[in-house]
Amino acid sequence: MNGAESLVRTLHGAGVRVCFANPGTSEMQFVDALDRTGLMRCVLGLFEGVVTGAADGYARMTGVPAVTLLHLAPGLANASANIHNARKAHTPMLNLVGDHATRHLSFDAPLTADVAGAAAPFSDFVRVARSAAKLGLDGAEALACAMGAPGRVATLIAPSDTGWDEGGEVAAPIPPQGPAPIEPRAVEQAAKALLSGEPTLIYVGGKVLEDTALTGLLSGIAAATGAKLMAPTSNRRVERGRGRANVPRLPYPVDLAVDALKEFRHTIFIEAHQPVAFFAYPGKPSLLLPDSCQRINLCDLHEDGAAAVHALADRLGVRAPRVVDVPAPVAPQAGPITVPALGAAFAAALPEGAIVTDEGVTVGRDVFGATAGSPPMSWIAITGGSIGIGLPLGLGAAIACPGRPVVALQADGSAMYTIQALWSQAREGANVTTVILANRGYEILKQELYRVGANPGRGALDMLEIDRPTLDFVSLARGMGVPGKRVEDAAELTRTIAAATQEPGPFLIEAVID
Repeated sequence: MNGAESLVRTLHGAGVRVCFANPGTSEMQFVDALDRTGLMRCVLGLFEGVVTGAADGYARMTGVPAVTLLHLAPGLANASANIHNARKAHTPMLNLVGDHATRHLSFDAPLTADVAGAAAPFSDFVRVARSAAKLGLDGAEALACAMGAPGRVATLIAPSDTGWDEGGEVAAPIPPQGPAPIEPRAVEQAAKALLSGEPTLIYVGGKVLEDTALTGLLSGIAAATGAKLMAPTSNRRVERGRGRANVPRLPYPVDLAVDALKEFRHTIFIEAHQPVAFFAYPGKPSLLLPDSCQRINLCDLHEDGAAAVHALADRLGVRAPRVVDVPAPVAPQAGPITVPALGAAFAAALPEGAIVTDEGVTVGRDVFGATAGSPPMSWIAITGGSIGIGLPLGLGAAIACPGRPVVALQADGSAMYTIQALWSQAREGANVTTVILANRGYEILKQELYRVGANPGRGALDMLEIDRPTLDFVSLARGMGVPGKRVEDAAELTRTIAAATQEPGPFLIEAVID
């Protein structure tokens, strides 16, 4: 067999079942191998950022990476924004990037560039394949790296000849590196802080938020010791809703975050790093915890979060989880879709088992809190701050979990970065209900403008508004095969979301925000 087929068979043998692709000439041997073997579901994206964002959503819901198929350095560059998000989320991701045949590189053809150099800032593992015989082994090692704790981005660059040359060999799966053990001393430090009687925060992220038994046990620890429980602003995945522990997130705005953390004298980190401001601002801190707060690293991101939670619970004698349900959401009355009405409508409409993809950015920021009493759900959100992930994330989640409805909370400005994802949703029949929050501007950037002390005039504001001309998302969706509806009433928004999630296939709702 050739190198391309050996790689496809190697990855399939290790559990990879889906390829999200935007291939070009240098990847045709892999397109052929995927077709001939029939071992993977191939999903076409019309832009590389859709491909990598979808692979991120898929892996967040399955725990197993898809493989992306990308075209040379320019294609990788287009894909990099959502590779960045995946890396910040610690999502396992394997990127296969074609390159010119080895003998062709020296001639500086138009698409020649430093593919490995382009991959390095966004990858934990970069390798350039050298032969068809070793391409399968290269793939196995790249996949093992991607699946190692806490989840990494691996990029394998395959010159065309390594794919089309004969002599390929299928490699056996390589076990990934599991989480490292925790330090017993850290358990004692955490327990001492919790028993001190001083204000203490348990700051938890990572895989712990994906396990309702662990978040329930942490809630029990907080209740028994008087501590507070909080998650970072951005998280790979949170299992939440009615019957599950409610873990609030640290607010995004720097002033609100500082205020939320100012009381604590001890902070215990579990699969989370200390909180920092997204940006620097004049006269405001970068580190958000008080300088006087003791920082206790119970469990780093690459360590065993489950073992850390159980060890701490055992040390404190906490045996039972604690879940206190908030009241079920109440649907809003008829009227304009204000920010509070948006949260109420979204919360009341969510069906049980929904997967929510969150790129609400500004207007949708309060929806997370409003949905605490909604039926059980998975919540996956933008992590690296690089906007344009929401629509692809929903596509990937729907491919991963075809039996569950996906509801995308999507800002209008960032939707335009990867609007092509709607076409892929239609082609794949993905069960995604996209709620576009149409406020006709980059509201988050307007807030940032004021935070740096600016007094903006019309020229500045014109760069932050998207209302001339007004985007027609229903028409855009229809042009890519997705039916849609514009909604201006809060009660109608509730009914429309609820109805759309019960129907198969994609649907777009343009919610006009008052």
